[in-house]
Amino acid sequence: METQLKEVKVEMEKVNDQIKSFAEKAEKEIKAHAKLSDETKASVDKLLVAQGELTARLQFAEQVINKLEQGGSKAAVAQTLGQYVAGHDSVRSFAGRGSVTVPFSAAVTSGDIIAPARVGGIVMPGQRQVFVRDLLAQGMTTSNSVEFVRELAFTNSAAPVSENPSSAKPNSALTFELDSAPVATIAHYIKASKQVLSDAAMMQSYIDGRLRYGLKIKEEAQLLNGSGVGLNISGLVTEATAYSNPGVTVQAETAIDRLRLAILQVALSEYDADGIILSPIDWAAIELTKTTLNSYIFASPTMQGVPTLWGKPIVPTQAMGEGDFLVGAFSQAAQVWDREDASVTISNSNEDDFIKNMVTILCEERVGLTVYRPDALVAGDFEGLPASE
Repeated sequence: METQLKEVKVEMEKVNDQIKSFAEKAEKEIKAHAKLSDETKASVDKLLVAQGELTARLQFAEQVINKLEQGGSKAAVAQTLGQYVAGHDSVRSFAGRGSVTVPFSAAVTSGDIIAPARVGGIVMPGQRQVFVRDLLAQGMTTSNSVEFVRELAFTNSAAPVSENPSSAKPNSALTFELDSAPVATIAHYIKASKQVLSDAAMMQSYIDGRLRYGLKIKEEAQLLNGSGVGLNISGLVTEATAYSNPGVTVQAETAIDRLRLAILQVALSEYDADGIILSPIDWAAIELTKTTLNSYIFASPTMQGVPTLWGKPIVPTQAMGEGDFLVGAFSQAAQVWDREDASVTISNSNEDDFIKNMVTILCEERVGLTVYRPDALVAGDFEGLPASE
């Protein structure tokens, strides 16, 4: 086969020389007559066909020789790392020894092993959007608690009086109470190997981001539903006024009607509601409400609209339980306080991290919530309403 390969190469060189010679002849004919003679054109075409046939024969011969050099009749192909190790001589001759080492570094550098395709970055799971904080007034504090004075009761006795009254003018009463809200610490940590963080700079920023995200999810749950017991924040739902129909008769009441009545309840407390917090499931059920002709009431499915109901923005969040709602004048009712923004600390001084080449990555924040006007918030549920609404 090697002899045939040499013969083909010799013939290929001859054809290439002839093509070169005819190319020079063609150039002279074009300069002299502005065209090629029929004889020259026919010769060039014949040589090009011969060149193509020789190229095919040369490629075939090289493939056959490559197969023979690999010790078999099958074409040599790149191997995966597992295939390379399994077929290595040291593994084949392994006979009960305690261990075996396969030197595959040379194979990797020589291209015998297929390098795995790598997708840049890390595939991240879906992340929940957080909105509750955005409804509230924002503030900063340097204390571990926030004190504030709340108006407790106001007796309005204002009335018309004569220009020169014979009796005392009306006396109104205004009382206050001192209240305070503690600043809570929300924290969590994970363990990671020192090598992972030092070998992949991207990994550290990814972990930082995931830890901060975990804090924000817990923060939203605390701001909305914190029980106020122990170290928990006293959340908006805990502090809110319970829903109660102000006395409006509604025929075939639906979830949409109940939310309108909650807005009315806030208005009767002298506040203008600026948001509605719902479970995403309840909001989807409302959005899917149709007329008797099966037309969507709120919008076309092909159009992207801002979630609103009765002119109030909707905040769908999984922090709100299915079947519950919170309506309020949030910007007036409450304020969130940041004592320390979310921070990430890395240390190898925790437990036995140092001797195990591990690090502890701690993420924490300090946040508080003051609810100034509980009657500006109305919390309720859709109990007793049709399940489809």
